[in-house]
Amino acid sequence: MTVTGAAPPDVPPSALADTVLERLTATYAAAADPGRAVPMRAYMKDVAPFLGIPTPDRRALSRTVLAGTHRPTEADCTAIALRCWRLPEREYHYFAVDYLRRYAARCSSAFLPVARQLITTVSWWDTVDLLAAHVVGALVAADPGLTADMDAWITDDNLWLARTALLHQLRYKERTDTDRLFAYCLLQSGHPDFFVRKAIGWCLREYAKTDPEAVRGFLAGERSRFAPLTVREALKNTGS
Repeated sequence: MTVTGAAPPDVPPSALADTVLERLTATYAAAADPGRAVPMRAYMKDVAPFLGIPTPDRRALSRTVLAGTHRPTEADCTAIALRCWRLPEREYHYFAVDYLRRYAARCSSAFLPVARQLITTVSWWDTVDLLAAHVVGALVAADPGLTADMDAWITDDNLWLARTALLHQLRYKERTDTDRLFAYCLLQSGHPDFFVRKAIGWCLREYAKTDPEAVRGFLAGERSRFAPLTVREALKNTGS
């Protein structure tokens, strides 16, 4: 199933989302710390405003928000994620990412347009990388037909889609499609953006934990095509 060209998803009706968002906005707002929010926003390069809730506190609050709620359907996941993304503060986006990581197995390949919307809206590494490895990666693993979408994303003009295609196999280990991984790295070897070059090094470094010889062999033949940053990152786990 190829869904890359699908229209932006609508927010479906969801009683669970109604409950979660009501609790979430009240609970997070009550814990906001404007003094912390300023440096948090600066650290993330002003990608979004922050409430100023540190990660351990935020996750503890999230457990309170979700206490007693039932497991979601795919429609619930869609509604919660998209509604969180419409809120300005970054902590709500983090809540959505954590929720999707927890319930990625509840979603089918039809969820990919939702993931794409999240990846390409208020984009920065703090949400994109987790969505790539834990949500998109899970969807593609469950439906290998979605590799056609990854083949489209790797050459997309949106650098965050390209980064996602590079990183979606990050947790696959022995299940990694090595030919596709190396082909993606070569396709983007000359990309001008730091975040794509860094992602190439990262995905190679991670796969080197599984097969260092394969990564060493790949770079032995192709090293000149990659930025020094990429090569240094890639070889961290190879003993080279």
